[in-house]
Amino acid sequence: MKTVFQILLTIAILVLAYFCVDSINRPLKFKDEHEYRRAKVIERLQDIRSAQVAYRTVNGNYTADFDSLVAFVANDSLPLVRMEGSLTDSMLNAGMTEATALRMGIIKRDTTRISVMDSLFNKKHWIVDSLPYVPFTNGKTKFELGIATILTASQVEVPVFEAKVHNNIYLEGLEKQEVININDRQRKLERYPGLSVGSLTEANNNAGNWE
Repeated sequence: MKTVFQILLTIAILVLAYFCVDSINRPLKFKDEHEYRRAKVIERLQDIRSAQVAYRTVNGNYTADFDSLVAFVANDSLPLVRMEGSLTDSMLNAGMTEATALRMGIIKRDTTRISVMDSLFNKKHWIVDSLPYVPFTNGKTKFELGIATILTASQVEVPVFEAKVHNNIYLEGLEKQEVININDRQRKLERYPGLSVGSLTEANNNAGNWE
């Protein structure tokens, strides 16, 4: 009986030790995975922002259609202005402006076009079709994307866009209670419980809510 008791006690101690170590490691593992996933989602949102800004430069507005945005990145181009020549110090001191130098032929401008893909997304192995999709969702879930026109305090109409994803989506599969805790903290601060770039309610210069 004594031997059996010692064996059972040893097993109980090992089990208790395991749960103690696991209770310490679990939050650390969640923190590492959360930060990794968060960084990847932010990178994708930054790509969407770059694509939207370029799209507006060419088309005059943002788009709420990911198919149009992907097609633009894959197939369209941006104007690139190259300048030849420059104003010397003596020219500047004499009051010559760039406009005058252009008229006189001292400075020349040449506008060419460069593909959006090469200009903004010169990444190895980057697939443009992945732009709409939230990382870690196996290509099944797209970011929420919307556009609007808002009136600023100075009574100027400004086009805006927003792309976002809830924490529950890109953190799916991780410790549920930890995700719930993150959402609760953000709601108490009156913040969106997820990651977003741009805004449909204010002109925020296309800022991300992580910035």
